Amino acid sequence: MTAITIIGAGNMARGIATRALAAGHDVQVLARDEAKAAALAGELGGATSGAQTAPITGEIVVLALPYDANLAVAGERRDDLAGKVVVDISNPVDFATFDRLVTPDDSSAAQEIQKAIPASKVVKGFNIVFAGTLVAGQVAGEKLDVALAADDAEAKDAVAALVESAGMRAIDAGPLKRAHQLEGVGFLHMAVQGQLGNTWSTAVKIIGA
Repeated sequence: MTAITIIGAGNMARGIATRALAAGHDVQVLARDEAKAAALAGELGGATSGAQTAPITGEIVVLALPYDANLAVAGERRDDLAGKVVVDISNPVDFATFDRLVTPDDSSAAQEIQKAIPASKVVKGFNIVFAGTLVAGQVAGEKLDVALAADDAEAKDAVAALVESAGMRAIDAGPLKRAHQLEGVGFLHMAVQGQLGNTWSTAVKIIGA
């Protein structure tokens, strides 16, 4: 059993917490709006909650906010995150135009967050998975694929173990620089939803013999 702290109380926080709790892990939900965190924890059952500034109890910390907010929280809690496995789930989309990623062409959200918290072990993960599919735990009877990128092998293994324990499949996407490509996949997956009925219930799946 692993202790997980999720910073954020939105749909992705709900999805990841649902899977983690189903696997028997301890879950702490922190949010700037403490009442929202408490409401989510109460709906989930079994999770604890607190303000975004509360002590972090998790061994793995999931930044479940949009990119700009994840980067800000990383800076604000840099000392508290030192030595911890930190999962960045964001896709740094320019939501004003929805036609580009806002990170530098040679970087990614995860890499920028790693620069902000150099004493932490950043893992890119969950960015190609939609919130509703996490709550359901599958799509069309298939396990969800969760691609992971990180420079620290032990940190990546820890998040992979969490993913697998929660009934999903962990895909090793390589070093943290592969987050650049993963965020492109996440953006594309979002961009095609209009043509797929805007259900946001699809999944990116790697299959083969």
